[in-house]
Amino acid sequence: MKLIIQIPCYNEAETLPETLAGLPTTIPGIDCLETLVIDDGSQDETTAVAQSLGVTHIIRHPQNRGLARAFQTGLDACLRFGADIIVNTDADNQYPGRFIPQLTTAVQRGEADIVIGNRQVEAISHFSPIKKLLQKLGSWTVRTVSGTAVPDAASGFRAYSREAALRLNILTRFSYTLETIIQAGKLGLTVQSMPIETNAPTRPSRLQRNMWHFIKAQAGTIMRLYAFYEPLRTFSYIAFPFLIVGLGAWLRFFYFFYTNQNPTGHLQSITIGTGLILVGVITLIFGIQADIASKHRQLTQEMLYRLKKMEMKQESESKES
Repeated sequence: MKLIIQIPCYNEAETLPETLAGLPTTIPGIDCLETLVIDDGSQDETTAVAQSLGVTHIIRHPQNRGLARAFQTGLDACLRFGADIIVNTDADNQYPGRFIPQLTTAVQRGEADIVIGNRQVEAISHFSPIKKLLQKLGSWTVRTVSGTAVPDAASGFRAYSREAALRLNILTRFSYTLETIIQAGKLGLTVQSMPIETNAPTRPSRLQRNMWHFIKAQAGTIMRLYAFYEPLRTFSYIAFPFLIVGLGAWLRFFYFFYTNQNPTGHLQSITIGTGLILVGVITLIFGIQADIASKHRQLTQEMLYRLKKMEMKQESESKES
């Protein structure tokens, strides 16, 4: 069984050596252990440092494409290199490498498709109370949307089976953490968590410029992904207030009409109510169209999955020959 530890990097020449030093060299049940660095357009010596430290595979983006794109590049590369299990960790040494053997145990046994390290946010001393609250709120929202039971949705310390890596396709640019959980839940993949500890921070986070930017980016990602995977339900939620208020305006008119309380003076209720109901119906029609399109997306996703498997099979056969 082959395991590849992938590390997305952006200007991590200073922290990468410590991260690599903490990685395990052997793991029970793993026959081949390799490392992969994805240099996302770094402007420092990240690639040179990775080469000097004996990283097995190095891929470099010519320019910075963001963490989500770097993560997807890593997944695709790991599959090409024949990985059975893929572990993703950060280059800033936030996640101790000693937890990797435990992280991969359930995947090795076939009990889980994805295992996510739970940082136990409430125990992280350098997180402010407001940040802890927002992390918990965000994780609860992701659990609700995805139908999974992940206590720490923002954790990037994860193990993926080959099957999970084949099925996941990252669509957002900001971060892969929330999207992969929501995708996994909608695809019926088994997602588990395990408690881990974290190292002291070596630098400020590059994903969030400030708290408002973090909230806006994460909330936007969750809303887009929910609409993407549940379009009819999303448009129904939007249409519902228009339909209810429009129906209420109609009922107001008919109340005055049947009680003979100057019905002709309330014709505006019919006009406004009709307009609101039309908006609600049109919104529902959009939802139906989006739901039909989502079925085509599911077919496309299944085709991509099978195409990836075919490519991997062909590459494996060509290597053997």
